[in-house]
Amino acid sequence: MNIQPTSKKPQVAIMNAVHDLPVLVARDKGYFKDEGLDIEFVTTPGMAQVTTSHLVKFDSVFERPLDSVYNDGGIDQYRMCEWGIMKRAIEAECGGLRGRKIVALGASMSKFAVVVASDSKFYEPEMLKDKEIAVTPNNGSHFTTLKIMEGFLAPEHIKTTNAGSMLKRLEAVRSGKVAAASLMEPWISVAQKQGLRILIESHSTRSEAAGDDLDGKTLAKMFQAQAQARAVKEIERDPTPYVHYFIAETGGLLEPHEFQMWRLLHAAPQPYTRERFDDTYNWTVKWNMVVPGVTYENVVDNRAWQ
Repeated sequence: MNIQPTSKKPQVAIMNAVHDLPVLVARDKGYFKDEGLDIEFVTTPGMAQVTTSHLVKFDSVFERPLDSVYNDGGIDQYRMCEWGIMKRAIEAECGGLRGRKIVALGASMSKFAVVVASDSKFYEPEMLKDKEIAVTPNNGSHFTTLKIMEGFLAPEHIKTTNAGSMLKRLEAVRSGKVAAASLMEPWISVAQKQGLRILIESHSTRSEAAGDDLDGKTLAKMFQAQAQARAVKEIERDPTPYVHYFIAETGGLLEPHEFQMWRLLHAAPQPYTRERFDDTYNWTVKWNMVVPGVTYENVVDNRAWQ
């Protein structure tokens, strides 16, 4: 059953700064208002936040905090890694949950890194053969880790596991409970500060999801217009004024000057193309992460770009 939001304002999720910085900047600078948008921003827990419980449920993606809020009508629009959005769009329809479609390729190319302990005997990705790498199952760190590691190992030798939040993953690496962990910023910078060693890094692009509650005109103002594009230019010009968002997520484990700003990469939102869907969806099916036989029309809605 679809539960409709009670607010007439578009309700947009804010979670991890590494995914949401252009949205945060556009909000802070008034760029959304310049486009005539009156948006309610809803903060939800994320794996980058030191305050997030490591006991978040992982059996179903729809039990996680952001997904639960969306399913209950508390938000209308949010972003995650493109694989994660695709999985949710497909499985929500199959499970009779509140529908959502991919409506844009997002502005944030979040950096992920596979890290090991400073005294680890592993010095290159292929040395993690059959060794556990801590990730967030069915989210960006999971998918990006598979993308990274399949260039070095056969799929059957890539092992991932859940060790909780980014903070808990660092603890698991230092204690030897796992061989490695997949981290995003600001936790890559925290890992470097604590002396952990980075084996390999890669970017992971966001997809933007929305329900039927938001019409094409509203979505066009959110993505096709200049709000986030202006924010991207502002970040690229000087991200320093916005580093505080990342520092806050670490709960004091990182000072502003210790954050590696050079890892930030953003671009204006774009339409989610059929070619990109085909490539990403077929890759995801290969890893048995989504059901086969789904079409572009089932998952993508480009009403913001029409």
